[in-house]
Amino acid sequence: MHQKLEKAGISCTLILDAAVGYVLEKIDIVFLGAEGVVESGGIINKIGTYGIAICAKEMNKPVYVLAESFKFLRLYPLNQRDLPNELKHLSSRVNSKEHPLIDYTPPSYITLLFSDLGILTPSAVSDELIKLYM
Repeated sequence: MHQKLEKAGISCTLILDAAVGYVLEKIDIVFLGAEGVVESGGIINKIGTYGIAICAKEMNKPVYVLAESFKFLRLYPLNQRDLPNELKHLSSRVNSKEHPLIDYTPPSYITLLFSDLGILTPSAVSDELIKLYM
């Protein structure tokens, strides 16, 4: 992503995951992608996303999620343990039940979701899912 942004002429900096808390002091907003958007308006994404969202909320930085509506899922996890194992461990490189490849970020850490359906609050996701599946 960093290389693609730079190639497009967008100034950006690649940082270590562990430097998120340090760097967040210098930024205005956080943009996240999502592997999936669940019924509650929370997201499933690459491991570390939840930690970024926690830091952003603590520092009063808005968190915006960018995801297409085909990623909206009929799942309702309440915590990390509620994610199906078949989603958590999709890689043979990480062969440990204690090191999943994805995590769940609850809707309370998300300001808005941007999708092809428009700009949604996390609570509006369930309404959109009802429309999609009816």
